[in-house]
Amino acid sequence: MTEISGVVAVVTGGASGIGRGIATALRDAGAKVVIADVEQGALDRTAEELGVRGIRVDVSDAGSVQALADAVVAEYGSVGIVVNNAGVGPAGRIRDLSLDDWRWVIDVNLWGVIHGIDAFLPHLLANPAGGRIVNTSSMSSFQPLPNLGAYAASKAGVHAISEVLAAELAEDGANVGVTLVTPGGVLTGIATSSRNRPAGERGGLTDIDLAADPTRRDVAMWLSPADVGEIVVRAIRNDDFYAITHPGALPRVEERHEGIRAAFLKYPPIKPRTVEEIE
Repeated sequence: MTEISGVVAVVTGGASGIGRGIATALRDAGAKVVIADVEQGALDRTAEELGVRGIRVDVSDAGSVQALADAVVAEYGSVGIVVNNAGVGPAGRIRDLSLDDWRWVIDVNLWGVIHGIDAFLPHLLANPAGGRIVNTSSMSSFQPLPNLGAYAASKAGVHAISEVLAAELAEDGANVGVTLVTPGGVLTGIATSSRNRPAGERGGLTDIDLAADPTRRDVAMWLSPADVGEIVVRAIRNDDFYAITHPGALPRVEERHEGIRAAFLKYPPIKPRTVEEIE
């Protein structure tokens, strides 16, 4: 999808952070941008500041996302880019997490993407000009880290869904592509995402602002949301599956994959047999 100008683009989680960065970059590339977010106040401010349309959505609610899709198509007639970006990023050790913790993170980060695909993919497939789905995962989908079990699990799910969807659309010859965004350290408000959590038990999740950690502030590991937005627009134009924001993480990813490779080679293979031979 090389042409962005004039295309209707929807960005969930668009009121702040990476979503705002992507929305800004798409607007600057000439897209007709609609941002959607659960935070009404931030949504209204950002929509006014960027000069774009704002619609409230709760991505954990399938009906809310379907209403968003219906509203966009009713107002603009079509949609060409959908960015499933809304997410939460609290921390907590797995042994300390409650089931409510797991449900909240997965409802937003994983089901939010599923709901976005379910609601918007039919419209993208119906668009004669084609379209693109952009899903925000995380570097954690390549390299899960301690204290981020629920977050990493949800983002690994987004990664897998995106790979399968891209393969299926290619098999079908559909004029719809998929881009997976895998951010590392980006200065956003995701570390305080519990502010949007529905009332209820918090369990073992906590808000951790890594940028406030004095041992991390002076480490050259951070990007701005605007940086990510530029990378995503470039990936859309190039029809890239991966939008890698932090190529410096490659050695750590290679180390993990070397461990996986070693496991494949550790034991002599057992010769596969037919069903009849085993039975």
